[in-house]
Amino acid sequence: MWENKWNGINLIHIPISQRGAIGTFIFDWKAVHHALKRDGLFLTLGYNTALFNLLQRLKGQTNIINMDGIEWRRDKWGKLAKSWFWINERLGCWIGDHLIADHPKIKEHLATRVSTDKITMIPYGGDEIVNADEGLLSRFDLKPNQFSVIIARPEPENSFLEMVKAFSQKKRNHRLVVLGNFNPDSNPFHHQVIESASEEVTFPGAIYDAPVVQALRFHSRFYLHGHRVGGTNPSLVEAMGAGCAVIAHDNQFNRWVAGPGASYFENESTCAQLFDELLADDNAVLRMKEASRKRFEECFNWEQILTAYEQLLTEWYPGLSPTARGAVSPT
Repeated sequence: MWENKWNGINLIHIPISQRGAIGTFIFDWKAVHHALKRDGLFLTLGYNTALFNLLQRLKGQTNIINMDGIEWRRDKWGKLAKSWFWINERLGCWIGDHLIADHPKIKEHLATRVSTDKITMIPYGGDEIVNADEGLLSRFDLKPNQFSVIIARPEPENSFLEMVKAFSQKKRNHRLVVLGNFNPDSNPFHHQVIESASEEVTFPGAIYDAPVVQALRFHSRFYLHGHRVGGTNPSLVEAMGAGCAVIAHDNQFNRWVAGPGASYFENESTCAQLFDELLADDNAVLRMKEASRKRFEECFNWEQILTAYEQLLTEWYPGLSPTARGAVSPT
């Protein structure tokens, strides 16, 4: 374990050699034990190991938990993992002094566990991208507005198969770029997605170079978002911040985030229909891009999000008098 500074923030590094779920458990266990030695206010991101936070509760530490999405509903988990997440969601609702929901529907869900007075809704934020280096597209042999993009973890609940099959039903004279860490040799679902793709679909792998990802979003014709489970998805917010025309799976989570200016599909057939209609409709694309930027500016810019966090954390900071709280509250 070691510490350094980043932009005036003390970063505490907890190295873990194990990967996967075991590594997550070990990291969270060590992080909680380290937190027990500190004073102040604690913000926990995610409830997946909320059982460990019971130690902070017993010590009397003030802990606010951002409950993230409804993890136990994800298709990728087996019965044992789903049971673990379901139990820890319940524990997190009880153990946390206050809860943050990243979406109104997540708040409604949590309100079936605890009083709404214990929950504050604060969505994720993103950066506004008003320009991106077109030259970064050359490595993929792409040109602006002549491709669409999917950026997500390739899991069944993210509708990868439906979107790729819908696009691949016919020749589009358009490219679909699918970002994600695919392992077709060891993952049957990944193999199925790749096998269903036409020659116009490209799989460049997972890309973590921010300028490259920004360029792919900014210069795309459409950003496709197939997530069916969760609250406010950061990737969708980032796409809206880049002014992407959004085609998203039709559910209550995506509709609140992307708003009425996006286009929505229910299955492979309706997704294919949107490709048929929109790939040739330049005016519709422009309207969708403008709607994304407007919705982003209204709800998801960092100034709004961070102000909301500052106000909430100030209210809960232990030992801070009401007068002092008023003095440090944002204007």
